[in-house]
Amino acid sequence: MSNCEKKWVYVINSIETNKETIASGARTKELITKYGFNFKKSYGQNFLIDTHVLNKIINSAELTKDDYVIEIGPGIGSLTQELCSKAGKVTAIEIDKKLIPILNESLSEFENLDIINEDVLKVDLHELIKNSGYGSAKVVANLPYYITTPIIMGLLENKVPIKSIIVMVQKEVAARMQSKPGTKDYGSLSLAVQYRADAYLVANVPQNCFMPRPNVDSAVIRLTPLETPKVEVRDEVFFFEIIKSAFSMRRKTLVNCFFNSGICNSKEEIAKVLVECGLDEKVRGETLGLVEFSKLAEKFLEQRGL
Repeated sequence: MSNCEKKWVYVINSIETNKETIASGARTKELITKYGFNFKKSYGQNFLIDTHVLNKIINSAELTKDDYVIEIGPGIGSLTQELCSKAGKVTAIEIDKKLIPILNESLSEFENLDIINEDVLKVDLHELIKNSGYGSAKVVANLPYYITTPIIMGLLENKVPIKSIIVMVQKEVAARMQSKPGTKDYGSLSLAVQYRADAYLVANVPQNCFMPRPNVDSAVIRLTPLETPKVEVRDEVFFFEIIKSAFSMRRKTLVNCFFNSGICNSKEEIAKVLVECGLDEKVRGETLGLVEFSKLAEKFLEQRGL
C-alpha cells in the first residue's frame, strides 16, 4: 500500500470523520471493480486517492453554503463528496457515461448535487450559472490534462461569472501559468492567464497520489479572475497576435520574430517601434511583461494608421 493510500484516515481540522472518504485506494478499487470500470486514456482519467491533497484543494476554495460550485471531470466523486459537504450547490460535469452509475451510488446522500453527462466544452456555462440562482460560481476540479488549456482559457476569455478557479493540472502547465518574465517557463500562456487573472500555486502533487499513476507530476493552482484586465489594450486580438509572434521563435530577437511572423515587413521599422517603446533593438519576448507588450501593440497599430 502506498503512502497516499494510507492517508485515508482523517485528521483533526481536516475532512469530516463521520463518513467514508472516496479518496482512498481501497474505496476507489472497490467502486471501479464493482462496476467493471476501465480507465480511458483518451479522457485523461486519474483519480485522486490522497486526502492531504484533497484538503488543500478544499481549503484553497474557501467554500461556504453561499457558494455554487462547478466541478469538471468528477470521476468517481472523490472531490465531489467534499464539495457537496461544503458548498450550497454543486454541478458535476462528467463526459464518461460509464461513470454516472458510480457517481449516483457514491454521492447518493447529497441533495445539493446535479450531475451532467456532457462534454464541458459543449456546455453553456453562462446559462448553467444563471439557472443556478447563485449569480456566479467557483470552479473546482481535477482537470483532464488533455483539455486543461481550452477549459481554463474558455472560462477566462468568455467572461464566465467565476469567483475563482482551483484546479489540478500538469505541473509544467501550472508553472507556465504563474511564471514571471525572464524565467524558463514564461511564455504566451503566462501572459494570456495573467492578463485576465491572478495566479497562485497551491501545491505540487506527486504521481503516486493518483490511481492510475500518471506519467507526470501535477500541481494545484488557484486563479482569481479580474474584473478588468491588468493592462488596457485597444485591440485584444492584435495584442495576443503580438505575444504569439514574440514567442514563435523563443531564442530569437523580437525584430526577427515580428519580421518572420509578418507583424511588420521591415526590420528597420520594427527596430524603430522597439526604441520608441523604450526597448533595446535586440530584446527578446521572454523578458517583457504585459505593460511592454501593450505598448508594442499600440505602437504597431499607430504605425498602421489605426
